Amino acid sequence: MQKVKSGDELQIQCYKHNGKINCNWHEAVIIDVKNDYIVCANSKSLVTEADGSVWKTKEPAIMYFFKDHWFNVIAQLKKTGISYYCNIATPYIIEDDTIKYIDYDLDLRIFPNGSYKILDRNEYKYHKKIMGYSEELDMAVKNGLDDLINFYKKDKVIFDTNNNLKYREKYLKLKNKEKV
Repeated sequence: MQKVKSGDELQIQCYKHNGKINCNWHEAVIIDVKNDYIVCANSKSLVTEADGSVWKTKEPAIMYFFKDHWFNVIAQLKKTGISYYCNIATPYIIEDDTIKYIDYDLDLRIFPNGSYKILDRNEYKYHKKIMGYSEELDMAVKNGLDDLINFYKKDKVIFDTNNNLKYREKYLKLKNKEKV
């Protein structure tokens, strides 16, 4: 797997189980590298969907990709507070300057008031059936969702507002260095 360091600019590719690209984020600046995860950031990044449509993200985001956990976390820094969009997905790999993972539809949305909601259960059931997910894969996905909820309930650092605001400042400094 490709080594990365703070300041590296990559792309993000999200795949489906059948190997098809689901979407591509055109910017992910590495802002921290930990033993078990990497932290990236972007703002108003172009996103290309599988159908070819293109849109831009609305707000700055801090993204956590894990080596050994079946989820990733996107802290969306909105004016109304931080929302978290968490994907149940394979651990990431990096190749060809791109962070890659397989998305398994189930998502956890955490709202600024601390409440959360599990999303896309029907989409998961549909893809599980048509793509023939194994029992082992189904268990990994369900364990990933349980682990993610436990991470949140245990108030892990990835869900800390001050930590995410510090990462935003680090991202802005790195982007300003680029312009010089």
